[in-house]
Amino acid sequence: MNILTFPTDAELNEAGAGIITGLVQTKPNAVLGLATGSTPIGIYKEMIRTFRKNMVSYKQATTFNLDEYVGLPAADPQSYAYYMREHLFDHIDASPERTHIPSGTAADPEAECKRYDELLESYGQIDLQLLGLGHNGHIGFNEPDHSLIRGTHVVKLSDQTRDANARFFESPERVPTHAITMGVGTILKAKTILLVVKGADKADIVHRALTGEITTECPASLLQTHPHLVVLLDAEAGRHFR
Repeated sequence: MNILTFPTDAELNEAGAGIITGLVQTKPNAVLGLATGSTPIGIYKEMIRTFRKNMVSYKQATTFNLDEYVGLPAADPQSYAYYMREHLFDHIDASPERTHIPSGTAADPEAECKRYDELLESYGQIDLQLLGLGHNGHIGFNEPDHSLIRGTHVVKLSDQTRDANARFFESPERVPTHAITMGVGTILKAKTILLVVKGADKADIVHRALTGEITTECPASLLQTHPHLVVLLDAEAGRHFR
């Protein structure tokens, strides 16, 4: 486990983007696992900046997103498919046929989960998986539970998670109740995991996840078992690691 704390958001974003772009520069056909939410936006901006300097190309890279809300079409501004286009894909040369996100409007969500797992399996290991961290310790949308599902699955979002995401919607009632998420088993199969955590409100949970008991009640704690985990923290999130 390699934990790095940065004094400024700009330095953290530059470091995170540098890890991802460095991989793609050395391995153009890399398989990337991508995340959404507010945390990666600055990293994606840095990736776009580097791309515009002609320092990297994503034409041969393949991406898999962690999750998608059930019930939201790709054109919905709150869908993660829309988010990825807005914050990254529309600004780089990624091939649309190589960017994969679960379908939130699949007629059979369980069949969609199986399809996504089979597609992931066909590419082998993810080279680098980018992760954020939920206030309750969730990664992807793998919520705390007595047990966790290894593969892609439909999950009922906790009230805490829905409350945290309500700021992106017109009203709390509009936050979807379910999502399709990549399972913890798939996440842990990635060759490298890049965990990015920002904000004072995440300081306690990231410290618990990385130093506390390994338990499915805190899904992120399972990252302690990974052989190549890189953690990027801003000054506030990393205050317990000083």
